Amino acid sequence: MPYNGLIAETVNMSGHEGDQIDAYLARPLGAGPFPGVVLIHHMPGWDDASREMARKLAYNGYACISPNLHFREGQGSSQANSESVRNAGGMPDARTMGDVAAAISVLRSLPYHNGKVGIIGFCSGGRQVYLAAGTLDGIDAAVDCWGGGVNQVPEGELERSRQPVAPIDYTAGISCPILGLFGNEDARPSPADVDEFEAALKQHGKEYEFHRYDDAGHGFFAVDRPSYRVHAAVDGWDKVFEFYGRHLSADVREAAGVADN
Repeated sequence: MPYNGLIAETVNMSGHEGDQIDAYLARPLGAGPFPGVVLIHHMPGWDDASREMARKLAYNGYACISPNLHFREGQGSSQANSESVRNAGGMPDARTMGDVAAAISVLRSLPYHNGKVGIIGFCSGGRQVYLAAGTLDGIDAAVDCWGGGVNQVPEGELERSRQPVAPIDYTAGISCPILGLFGNEDARPSPADVDEFEAALKQHGKEYEFHRYDDAGHGFFAVDRPSYRVHAAVDGWDKVFEFYGRHLSADVREAAGVADN
């Protein structure tokens, strides 16, 4: 395989209500044009693992932007920001959707973008993917990786004020295909939760595909955590790129100059 160049850097973007926040932008150095992907990080934060996955998407031919949804916490580390968010009652849905919509706009403004946008999210980011698919415009394909809480409104009053509607209640508004990746040993979402997601998508006639993995729980893509499951992670990433290849572009690897093995 020849060397495949890419560029990855922290950039500044205008997020919800014009707030200036950090984002990580990774893209191939090929001729393009490239599809775009917004990567929604997990609750542990805008961390090294999230940026590594953004680079993986760029290596495979996508312009990927990952906004730091915890930037406003200002605690100096992803772990401290995450703890601050939890203590405040979780991520406010309106602000998160504002940041994701702004990231979509950034991708569409890039001169090397092909006009197609996918989203992908992990853990709480998977929940936010489902929410975005049902409430935002301009999304061509959505990938939910083990998103918990899709079918639930938080119990606490403070949490409910920030997340007042269960994302599953917006299923009727989904206008893009959805790929879901889940572990059968996960507790949030549990297999029963995933059944409920699937039933809602079927009820509303939505285009989707779910893949469930035995001997895998939450976060099975995470190579730096005990939850990593190589069989599920390798197959899951293959499913992601096949799905995006169908819905965002059929020739992204060729545009990036990525050779087949």
